Amino acid sequence: MTVWRPPSRIRVKALGLHWRDGRLLAAEVPDDAGRVKGVRPLGGSVEFGETARAAVIREFREELGIDVSVVGEPVHVENIYVHEGAVGHEYLVLFEVAFPKGAFDGQDDIVFYEDDGAAGVARWFALDDLDREGGPELYPKGLKARLLETKA
Repeated sequence: MTVWRPPSRIRVKALGLHWRDGRLLAAEVPDDAGRVKGVRPLGGSVEFGETARAAVIREFREELGIDVSVVGEPVHVENIYVHEGAVGHEYLVLFEVAFPKGAFDGQDDIVFYEDDGAAGVARWFALDDLDREGGPELYPKGLKARLLETKA
C-alpha cells in the first residue's frame, strides 16, 4: 500500500462528476491502514499548459480508458485540508461528465490505476450515504452541500 501525503504547494486539479441513477461516481480514499475514510470524484492534476477541461478528459482516458464528454460549465472549489496530519491545498475545477453509451453498464465497482501504479476502486454513491455517521466522507469537504444546492 502506498502512503500518500499532500505536497507543500498549491495543486490545480480537474475532477469529473458522473452520475448513474442519481448516484455519484467516486473513488475510495484510504487512510494509512488501508481503511476507506472517504470518497472523491475521479480526476487529477492539471499539467502545465493544459486546460482543466482537457485535463479531466485526459484523466478519465488514463484511469478508465474511456473518452468522456464535458457537460456544462465547471464549478470551482478551493480546498485546504488535512490528510493524516499533513496540510494540503488545492484548487479544484469540477465538471459534469457523460460516459460513452454502455460504458461500465452492469458494473458496481471500477478498478483503476493511478500514475504511480497504485490500484484504486471507484463506485457509485448516493449523496444521502455520504458525510453521515458511519458512512464515508465526500471530499472535498463541503462538496455534498454544493451538489445538493445545484440539484435543488
